[in-house]
Amino acid sequence: MKLFADTPLRRTLQVLADLLFVAWLVLWVWIGTAVHDGTAQLAEPARQTDSAATSMAEQLRDAGGQLGEAPLVGDELAVPFDRAADASDGIAAAGRDTVEAVEQLALLLGLSVALIPILIVSAIHLPLRWRFIRQATAGARFIDASEDLDLFALRALANQPMHVLARVSDDPAGAWRARDPDVVRRLAALELADAGLRPKRLPAA
Repeated sequence: MKLFADTPLRRTLQVLADLLFVAWLVLWVWIGTAVHDGTAQLAEPARQTDSAATSMAEQLRDAGGQLGEAPLVGDELAVPFDRAADASDGIAAAGRDTVEAVEQLALLLGLSVALIPILIVSAIHLPLRWRFIRQATAGARFIDASEDLDLFALRALANQPMHVLARVSDDPAGAWRARDPDVVRRLAALELADAGLRPKRLPAA
C-alpha cells in the first residue's frame, strides 16, 4: 500500500495535511472533553445536596430509633423523625436524579461539540486520501516494464487536458499509435505525476 506520493512537493503537502488532520482531531477531542468537564461541574451542588440529605436521613433515623426505645411513648416520639428522614431521602433522590441528568447532558454536549467538526473534516480529508492511496497503489504495480507505459500513456490521452497533450506532441494520439517511445514516456509521465508516482522511475527508451 502506497500512502504518500513519490514527488517531494506532493508528499510534503500530504504529510502536512495528515498532521493537520491529526491536530484537528486532538484539538476537538480536547475541546469536547473541556465542555464535558465544565458541564459536569454543574452537578456538584446537586451532588452535595444528595450527600447532605442522605446524611441527615441517617441521623434522623438514628435519633428516632433511640427515642423509639423509650417505654410507652417511644413509638409516637419516633414517628416525626421517621417522617423527616423519609423527606430527606426524597431530597437526596432528587439530587441524584439531577446529577444523572447533568452527567447525561455533559456527555451529549461533549460528544456533539467534538464529533461535528471532526466528522465534517473527516468527510473531506479521508476520501481524498483513500482515493490517492488506491490510485497510487494500483499505479505502482505497472511501472516496472516498458510495456506498462502504454497503459499510462493511454490514460493520459483520455484524462489530460488538450493543451497539456499539445505540449507533448502535435499529434499525441498518432505518436502513441506509432509507439513513439519518447511520446509514450512523456504521456506516461503526465499520468504518473497525477497519480503521485515519480516519473524518473520510468524505464529508458
